[in-house]
Amino acid sequence: MPDSVSRSTPLGSWAIAAMPGVFVLLWSTGFIGAKFGLPYAEPMTFLVLRFAIVTVLLCVFAGLTAAPWPKSWREAGHIAMAGLLLQAVYLGGVFASIYHGVPAGISALIVGIQPLLVAAAAGPVLGETVTRRQWLGLVLGLSGVVLVVWTKLGIGIGTPWGYALSVIALVGITVGTLYQKRYCPGIDLRSGTAIQFAATTVVLVPFALLFETRQVQWTGEFLFALGWLCIVLSLGAITLLFLLIRRGAASKVSSLFFLVPPCTALVAWPLFGEQLSLLALIGMAATMLGVALVNIAPKKAA
Repeated sequence: MPDSVSRSTPLGSWAIAAMPGVFVLLWSTGFIGAKFGLPYAEPMTFLVLRFAIVTVLLCVFAGLTAAPWPKSWREAGHIAMAGLLLQAVYLGGVFASIYHGVPAGISALIVGIQPLLVAAAAGPVLGETVTRRQWLGLVLGLSGVVLVVWTKLGIGIGTPWGYALSVIALVGITVGTLYQKRYCPGIDLRSGTAIQFAATTVVLVPFALLFETRQVQWTGEFLFALGWLCIVLSLGAITLLFLLIRRGAASKVSSLFFLVPPCTALVAWPLFGEQLSLLALIGMAATMLGVALVNIAPKKAA
């Protein structure tokens, strides 16, 4: 169905309006899935299994639906590079961070600083305009994230290396968002993501071979986590992310990630006992307000 037609129908309009909320919910469960599966497999081994399965599924789907493939090696290279940033660097950092003791909610909080970095770079890199109100929202949201992280650091949760890995993940998804928007915003979501997951699998295999034992405990919990991350996250959430990047300004799309930390923390609380103090709740409230300010559309000139 053409994009213009889908927007004109009530169902199409409702689906477009629901996309950000669905994305936030699905993306938040990625941290939960990692927490569930990592006790039974090391991070790079876990990700290689996940990405290999997703690559096969996407290649089959792209073939069955006659999806167009890149017309040049240059275009394919840009698609692969964006995938390496959004998958290998970002997810590799997140999984390794949680594996090294950083709670799922805290890893989500560190990565939640991403909108500030994207907004700062969106002007010179993409030529987008960020208003003063949006800057205020970004700073307020950043302050809320810092407050929550500070309360957790104060009680000695996690390791310095674990937090550094979350920072690496933050850099990966920030640069990947900008790269995707600038160099390959119009990729086909079937063939393009197949290329990205295939490239990521190839890059992560040496890390698993050189630095991990590659032992997997095939428990019910691990199989559930692997299935959820393959189908719901790698196919569902990533597709939504690319659609959102294609439809909106990079700074506004990235501001959705401010909603992921509180959502992740709320899910992790009953599942893993990751409790929220009063200061953490205040910080999350500040983050939510920052998101609202960032997403307020600037007034148009008469």
